Amino acid sequence: MDKVFETDGVRFAYSSEPGQGAPVVLMHGWGCTRSTLASVEKVARQLGRPTLNVDFPGFGESTEPTEVWGVDRYTRAVESLLRHEGVGDDAVLIGHSFGGRVGILYASRNRVGKLVLVDAAGVKPRRSLKYYLKVYRFKAMKRIMYMLMGKARAERRLDEMRAKAGSSDYASASPRMRSILSRVVNEDLTSVMPSISAPTLLIWGENDTATPLADARVMERLIPGAALVSFPGCGHYSFLDNPVQFAAVLRSFLNS
Repeated sequence: MDKVFETDGVRFAYSSEPGQGAPVVLMHGWGCTRSTLASVEKVARQLGRPTLNVDFPGFGESTEPTEVWGVDRYTRAVESLLRHEGVGDDAVLIGHSFGGRVGILYASRNRVGKLVLVDAAGVKPRRSLKYYLKVYRFKAMKRIMYMLMGKARAERRLDEMRAKAGSSDYASASPRMRSILSRVVNEDLTSVMPSISAPTLLIWGENDTATPLADARVMERLIPGAALVSFPGCGHYSFLDNPVQFAAVLRSFLNS
């Protein structure tokens, strides 16, 4: 059943299906929608579990945040939604990519039954000297353009340049969502990972270049008792690249 929840100035769209046992909450990655996790939701539904599958604010049928949110604001929105739905502390959170960020922060400060992180973000990428030189050059150019063109005109031009130079996720986003993306990708959640007490399963594609397997190793080390399953030949969408094995691993974890 499709539903809408108003929270923190946004229209938060999600689907909710009834069932028995601990509810499963599904959280998609950046640039995706709840439909991306339809195959994962199907596994939970086959086990008869209640499910909530969200469209994060700014994606799918949910409206954009009115401000530049960070991971904390997204997590607070999910906390409000789950309270509204009466979801208890036995819930299973499944987060892919950006949804993994929210899952990590949520589970670090709330009790949950289980946590599943799928090719999840949350470890700040290491930057090369070349990257920082590029950033400093851009900042210097920004100051010069402000002086020569005025702030409004300069920002329009800079936004065009960012879209051309950035990732496909950045290029396809609205100006506010670009600002949010720039903020969340630079948030390092390693400091909160040791606070996660829920049984945690990490599922990864070994060829993932967006959130490399090295990130999963960091999470495995920092999250108490976390277990890692990796799939050879799979990328950032391991649940789509190897749906049969993914479903078997998830089903085993949910039933354990």
